[in-house]
Amino acid sequence: MKKTGKKTEKSEVSKGLENVVVAETKISFIDGEKGRLLYRGYNINDLAKYSSFEEASYLLLFGKLPTKEELFTFKKQLAERREIPKDLQDIMSIFCTSLLPIDSLRSAVSIMKCFDPAGNDVSREANIKRGIDLIAKLPLIVAYSYRISRGLKIIRPRKDLDHAENLLYMLQGKESDNLDVKIVDLDMVLHAEHSLNASTFSARVTISTLSDMYAAITSAIGTLKGPLHGGAVSTVVKMLEEIRDEKNVENYVKGVLANKKRIMGFGHRVYKIHDPRAIILKETARKVGERKGNLKFYNMLVKLEKVMEKQGLYKKGVYPNVDLYTGTTYNNIGIPVELFDTMFALGRISGWVAHVLEQLDDNKLIRPLAKYTGPMNLKFVPLEKR
Repeated sequence: MKKTGKKTEKSEVSKGLENVVVAETKISFIDGEKGRLLYRGYNINDLAKYSSFEEASYLLLFGKLPTKEELFTFKKQLAERREIPKDLQDIMSIFCTSLLPIDSLRSAVSIMKCFDPAGNDVSREANIKRGIDLIAKLPLIVAYSYRISRGLKIIRPRKDLDHAENLLYMLQGKESDNLDVKIVDLDMVLHAEHSLNASTFSARVTISTLSDMYAAITSAIGTLKGPLHGGAVSTVVKMLEEIRDEKNVENYVKGVLANKKRIMGFGHRVYKIHDPRAIILKETARKVGERKGNLKFYNMLVKLEKVMEKQGLYKKGVYPNVDLYTGTTYNNIGIPVELFDTMFALGRISGWVAHVLEQLDDNKLIRPLAKYTGPMNLKFVPLEKR
């Protein structure tokens, strides 16, 4: 798009809005050339090492790290909101039997609007409460919908457990060991925010119309579902199942590349070097694989990396992304593949809420242009003469 004085020549097209800056944000920063990711100025490596999901969520929502007292209060707020209306549970018992978990989550979040007693209050304070409510309730919706779809009894949440610990408890019906809890917590920290990714942009577009928080998050979940976004994690595991063995990796890669198709778990619109989250999750996948005595997928992925580099993909800027080691990590802690994209949503909800709040703070309707390439000045022919 070329600017000449006050006028703009609308001739250049950037498909997928690639490299187009459409907003200013204080929430996160990505340096794709150096492989850096910051939440509110804090490096993801430090947050992964020292923080928790609750602490990272507070940071994203309020713009600063919490004090001990603030974190205690925030965790208490999340715990106290671990309940969903009985009527919503009854509705879920109908549609969760036939929908994918991600579809059940999207539907349930949309219906939550019906149960908001302050639904017409659009103040920032009311939206912050809604955001905290959504962060607290999404794990319940995911766990309930999964267990309903499997014909299992619903496990009620516990307020004495931390966020990640309670999620695993509701999914599996038992308390998990500390390592599994730490891995889920870490995963949610790493997935909590990533600037204007497709689902976050979808949320901001929706709220820019002055719609509501539930509509924005519903839009985000619907966008996340796609195999080029949140659905990519499960496709990596399906790829590994197709390869079957480490010895088959090289031939598989050569065959896929020869057909000009993508190797899932590699390449990113922003990063031109290793995704920093992928580096963290690679080490996590190794540790959990060793502990569980199951390194098959991990070893296949390590071999996959070496083959991709050998094939010259790294020189082209195609490096591992966050999806590569996420699935095998989930697999080793007992998270079923149909929940992979919902696990992504359980982390990203904090970033979505933060972006909705930021968009509303300085709102302008998001309405890009399109370059028309169709016919012009056609003559209308009456119906009887066509």
